[in-house]
Parts: sequence; structure tokens; C-alpha cells
Amino acid sequence: MNVLLLPVVVLAVLFVAAASFAVWAFAGRADYKNHSDAKVNAAVADNTKTVQTADAVKYAEEAKSPLTVYSGPDAYGGIKVSFPKTWSAYVDTSGSGTPLNAYFHADYVPSVNSKQTYQLRVQVTSQSYDRELSKYNTYVTRGVATAAPYALPKVPSITGTRLSGAIFTGQNAAPGTMVLLPMRDKTLEVWTESNDFLNDFNTYVLPNLTFSP
Repeated sequence: MNVLLLPVVVLAVLFVAAASFAVWAFAGRADYKNHSDAKVNAAVADNTKTVQTADAVKYAEEAKSPLTVYSGPDAYGGIKVSFPKTWSAYVDTSGSGTPLNAYFHADYVPSVNSKQTYQLRVQVTSQSYDRELSKYNTYVTRGVATAAPYALPKVPSITGTRLSGAIFTGQNAAPGTMVLLPMRDKTLEVWTESNDFLNDFNTYVLPNLTFSP
């Protein structure tokens, strides 16, 4: 009996060991699968979000075309400002010191008293170019802004100045970019009040801006 019992005990021990190993292997595989599924789902979600973001940016850019064109009075240089069709414009031509004062912003133009940071501003001032430019000398001297010669691609015969940096003051002031150009006895000033809007400024506004010198 003892001789027969030993093999039975050995087989039982082996069976229990094999069963335990099978349970452990199955549990491990199930855990791996669950974690793998979670990782795959997370990767899919991240990819979907990335694709959606890229698509949103693409559609937003496509929605800006074709550009809308504002044509100013001939008395003030016949300015033509091209801007995305998803923007709106408010233009005031009633001022004497600033005979043309235009505001451009996405969707709608907030009140001029709202201290809003506008995406695009365009002015014709009655001051000479040299006098207007001198207002920004302090910023350049202090090193908070830079100045460089600039000519519009469509009006290459007129060279003005492009200013970049902390050139604005006030509660909502942010680093921006401005182009000043001599226009007869007046000055054309075009700027974006925050460099968050610089891409549209460089892509749509400046390459298409024209006026009669």
C-alpha cells in the first residue's frame, strides 16, 4: 500500500502545482490584456484628440479665406486692408488728428472703450512719419522693443519701420508688432496688439496691404 500511495501523492502534488501555474498564468495573461487594452485605448484617445485638434486648426485656417478687403478713402491714401473673412471691422473716419482709425477682430469688434486687445489696428494719423516714430524711441533705447526697416511687399518703394516688443502701455498691454509707413504728410500705422495674433498679421495682413504713397 505504501508503495502505491507514494506515486499517488506525487501525482497529486504535481497536479496541484500544474493547476496553480495555470491559474497564475491565466491571471497574468488577463492582467496583461487588461493593461494592454487600457494602453491601447489611451493611445487611441490621445491620437484622436491630436487629429481633432489638427483638424480644428486646419478648418479654422480654411474658414479665413477668401479674405475680406476694406478700402479706405482716397483722401487718406486709398488704403486696402485684407483680413480673414471670419473677422469684423469697425472704422472711424471722424477724427481730425486720426482721420482713419480702424479696429479688426475675430467674430465681432468689442467696444473701443472695452480695453480689448484687438487682433488688428490700422490708423492714418495727421502727424509726420518722423514725429510718430520718435514716440517709440524710448522703448528701443531701453531695449524692450526692436526697430528695423520695413517695406510692404506690394508697396516696395516706401520704406518705414517695423517695431516689435513692449511698445504698448495700459492695463491689457502685451508685446506686439507695429509697422509705421510715411504716407505723404501723414503716417500709416498698422499693428497687432498681441503677438498671439502675429501669424495672421504676417500671413494675411502685411503681404496684401496696399496704399497710394
